[in-house]
Amino acid sequence: MKQKSALPLIFLTVFIDLLGFGILIPILPAFAERVLHIDETAIGIIIASYSFVQFLFNPILGRISDKHGRKPVIVVCLFINAIGYVIFAFTSSFAVLLLSRIVGGVGGSSVSVAQAYIADVTTKETRSKGMGVIGAAFGLGFVFGPLMGGLLSSYGYTVTGLGSASFSLLAFIVTIILLPESNQNKQVDAVISKKLINFEAYKKVFSNPALAILISLFFVLTFSFANIYGTFALLGIQVYGFTDLQNGYILGILGLTSAAVQGGLIGHLDKLLGKKKILIIGSFFMMVGLAIMPYAGNFLKLAIDCIALSIGTGIFQPTVLSLISQNASDEEQGLTFGVNQSMSAIGRVLGPLWGGFAFEFLGYPFPFITGAAFTFLILLATILYIPRKIKFE
Repeated sequence: MKQKSALPLIFLTVFIDLLGFGILIPILPAFAERVLHIDETAIGIIIASYSFVQFLFNPILGRISDKHGRKPVIVVCLFINAIGYVIFAFTSSFAVLLLSRIVGGVGGSSVSVAQAYIADVTTKETRSKGMGVIGAAFGLGFVFGPLMGGLLSSYGYTVTGLGSASFSLLAFIVTIILLPESNQNKQVDAVISKKLINFEAYKKVFSNPALAILISLFFVLTFSFANIYGTFALLGIQVYGFTDLQNGYILGILGLTSAAVQGGLIGHLDKLLGKKKILIIGSFFMMVGLAIMPYAGNFLKLAIDCIALSIGTGIFQPTVLSLISQNASDEEQGLTFGVNQSMSAIGRVLGPLWGGFAFEFLGYPFPFITGAAFTFLILLATILYIPRKIKFE
């Protein structure tokens, strides 16, 4: 039976946890540059390390959640997240900052489990709207988190880190008390690989041609957007002369738009336009938004550009996730989303590495131009190739 009442609870869990994550977004690059005095390439490595750990752990945690349930995995990850934020609060060197992001990457690997949870409690007809719940939680986390981060940073980075930890602990408590288990078809006989990289999981998922195409599409999307992780805050500081709080405002605008689209509009758009048109429109908006970002000129124009970018990602991401879920069996939702999140984690590894390098050695526009170029490829593929390979309805 589909537990529609569980949607608000998983939304609350992800939202509270993402508040903590969102707090660090606008201040992490500034902290690394101003306090630890490390360069843009090293900042890219710090950000990429978080995602590389997710690449390793997402399929493992997805498979564990298929066998033992979603709730235990989410609970443990939230606690690990809190530990990572506490380590950040007392960071005094590059090595300790790296450790904090590695620990945080393990905790952040629960996102694929949350997506599998949504798949458990929705039907195929309502899955786009359900995946929008996760997107809305992310969006609102990026509304209030960066704003809080900008405000808390005035009291010191230790306070900021402890503030993030407190939200993960709150989500940890809420999940234990309120969140019901969603996986009623646990695979008792499922084999959990003991290898660090579970190649069997990738082979199994990619043996489905539709899943292979969709997950590859999501990977390219993630890489495109990940080029601006870290460099976006640096763009604000070095090019536009923003403070941490102003960077927080911009990220808040991004998050608010994304939350509005994914939390309220995506279900209606899915019925009105269909998934193919949504993917075309979404990739176009992302391409334009990324291309304009380094040339916006001032706060107002950048804010308008970010709204366009956020509309694109807000309609594109949940639609692809819905298609991935529809093409996976009910028994392997956790495994499939684990592999997808793992591949997108690789995109979040390569994106910041290239973005940090390009920003430092090629010029500040290059991370954003790279993202625009790859979203243009997504647009072409969505128009010319993917409709011949995937059934959208």
